[in-house]
Amino acid sequence: MDAANRLSTIVAEMGQLQYEIQEHRRVLNFLLRSVRTIAAKDRRCSLVEPLKFENGKPHFPLLASDPAFPTFLSPNSHFQNDINKHDTRLRIFSGTANPALAQEIACYMGLELGKTKIKRFADGEIYVQLQESVRGCDVFLVQPTCPPANENLMELLIIIDACRRASAKNITALIPYFGYARADRKTQGRESIAAKLVANLITEAGANRVLACDLHSGQSMGYFDIPVDHVYGQPIGGLSCALSCPFFSQVSK
Repeated sequence: MDAANRLSTIVAEMGQLQYEIQEHRRVLNFLLRSVRTIAAKDRRCSLVEPLKFENGKPHFPLLASDPAFPTFLSPNSHFQNDINKHDTRLRIFSGTANPALAQEIACYMGLELGKTKIKRFADGEIYVQLQESVRGCDVFLVQPTCPPANENLMELLIIIDACRRASAKNITALIPYFGYARADRKTQGRESIAAKLVANLITEAGANRVLACDLHSGQSMGYFDIPVDHVYGQPIGGLSCALSCPFFSQVSK
């Protein structure tokens, strides 16, 4: 009886997981359709020089070559052809916090990662220069504010400012890890709400939109005066755990 109960529980949990995956797949498809619409409407953006990346061309992620993962997690060839067809104005840049993640995103989108020059002076100041034209382009900046949170946050603000001064049409900050998100309320007197302060800094720097992942609480979205897209990593993590489960492997066969 115990084995039967465990089996029924696992089957029920897998059904719930499958439902959540379908829901988030709809969200992903909606976002992809939105990006395709932007790419189709925009005119060609002339570049001063070809897109380059100092660490070489992006490579396909391991997830794409793993046959055990569903097809919606692999690069969409139709979507990539659509982007190449219109020579989109999408530009993806990365800070120094997680360039590998930005490289994988650019690869999935069928683009090359934008080339930037980022360095630090002897006193710790950050210098950012875009190595290509972004005039009239839709720019996506991948920069989580993970530890060291203060340096990565300041670097994000400077990159946003550089894009704004380079006449980018829209600037979207992709922040997979949003630092200071836990400081979203006052628990005692004379405390700061740092999450609101960071939201104001990102907005004033020139960002037009923010995409964050797994915020500490939903109320953090209300601190921004610009649109915020809040996505969840639970379906992907749950799917990875499920595929690594021996029971799931036996059932799938």
